[in-house]
Amino acid sequence: MTSKNNYQFLPFRFARKPDHILLTNDIGEYYFLKHNVFDSFINKSLALNSEEFFDLKSKGFIYNNYLPDIIEMLSTKFRTKYEFLYDFTALHMFVVTLRCNQKCDYCHASSQDEEAGNVYDMDMVTARKSVEHMFNSPSPNIKIEFQGGEPLLNFDIVKTIVEYAEKLNEQYQKKLEFVICTNLVNLKYEHLDYFKDKNIVISTSLDGPRDIHNKCRKLRNGKGSYDYVVPKIRWAMEELGHGKVNALMTTTPYNLNRLEEVIDEYLLNGLDYIFLRDINPFGYAYSNKQFKYSMVDFIKSYKDALEYIIQINLKGTFFTEVFTTILLSRILTPFSTGFVDLQSPTGAGISGIIYDVNGDIFVSDEARMMYRTIGDKYFCIGNVHKDNWHDVFCNEKFKKIVQSSCIDALPGCSWCVYKPYCGGDPVRNYLVQGDMEGYRPTSEFCHKHFGVFEILFDYLKDEDNDIQDVFWSWITYRDLAQIRNYFNPEKVLDTV
Repeated sequence: MTSKNNYQFLPFRFARKPDHILLTNDIGEYYFLKHNVFDSFINKSLALNSEEFFDLKSKGFIYNNYLPDIIEMLSTKFRTKYEFLYDFTALHMFVVTLRCNQKCDYCHASSQDEEAGNVYDMDMVTARKSVEHMFNSPSPNIKIEFQGGEPLLNFDIVKTIVEYAEKLNEQYQKKLEFVICTNLVNLKYEHLDYFKDKNIVISTSLDGPRDIHNKCRKLRNGKGSYDYVVPKIRWAMEELGHGKVNALMTTTPYNLNRLEEVIDEYLLNGLDYIFLRDINPFGYAYSNKQFKYSMVDFIKSYKDALEYIIQINLKGTFFTEVFTTILLSRILTPFSTGFVDLQSPTGAGISGIIYDVNGDIFVSDEARMMYRTIGDKYFCIGNVHKDNWHDVFCNEKFKKIVQSSCIDALPGCSWCVYKPYCGGDPVRNYLVQGDMEGYRPTSEFCHKHFGVFEILFDYLKDEDNDIQDVFWSWITYRDLAQIRNYFNPEKVLDTV
């Protein structure tokens, strides 16, 4: 045993578990220690020739040599983690209409009847001004996402935005991407031809098999939309190609305990990923008690579904869970992710904004949903008809939103062991808890992410090579055999 004071601590957080201690630090490194080894570690009596000492030193938990060199290395990793701040707003969402041909029971957007009139549509002037505003973003990458209502009900404005953006981009030379969020009910050949020509990706909704999907996702006449949507998912995939049609599901009490069936439905329709999303408290779901379920129940179902998906992969079918992949990317790589909903400071405004039909600029889709839900425009930070880029992003309101979302300074978050991988959601906090900072002990947002992190770190601690290979195949979007060949060539030879 060596004498004390032979190494110094660098900042870290820790959490005591029944059979180990989990350590993390601000550059996203983690390490598991047995309780007795942790005691030696904090008493500075850890042997300098031990495996734990070398691991902790290499991961930035301790140092015993020239500190400036260590700080330089750690600062490089820290900057990489926060790279999403450098380019600023890359995601620009356009609400081209509030009208919709569906009336989903939990509709987050509080949509209007499809015959409600063009007062609920974005007009040509607003569309062009929004595009001009968008190009003031310093980001070299711009993703335009069309939201509704149902965007296909105002398809002329969709085309206006696409073509005007392409025209202006001859000057700005940014990388442009286009996504349209559509329920597909009105999908026609002319739409698919245009999507193919302009390389537009489709994002749609599928809550599971027919009986589950039709429970909540209904046409205006009350009929379920499954028989309209699923054939058009397959049609769009045939016309546009693999990867050009994506689907999202919403977890409701109707599919909470049937997630394996939902996953099978996705596989049946040729989709290679699923995003297990809990229901958002916006729009029609805000006060509808039929959509309430406990976060404990969601985490249990999530855990079971994740294990089911892992086994699907181990049997030879590539299929990912998106939220898990995002979190694993944060845990296992030094890179930031583009996921707007889980960043610190918030991705709302910094990473993405949304232009409403009248040109109002909200910091996120959830922010405009909140306005439609309770009529509160707190998170509206400007309007394209009267505010320039500086007015929108340098005003005191936006600064306050950003400040409130820095979890390094929030009680409960600042000392949480999962803080390096988590983020703030000031919009949801404001709606559900009455202020932007929120209160962690009663926050479902916090309970959800803490529960998911617990599941993932249990997997990581177990060090099951097969499961680790699955995780890396998701992060790198590679076939499992490629991952096994990279990490363990002998294993592949043994299975041939």
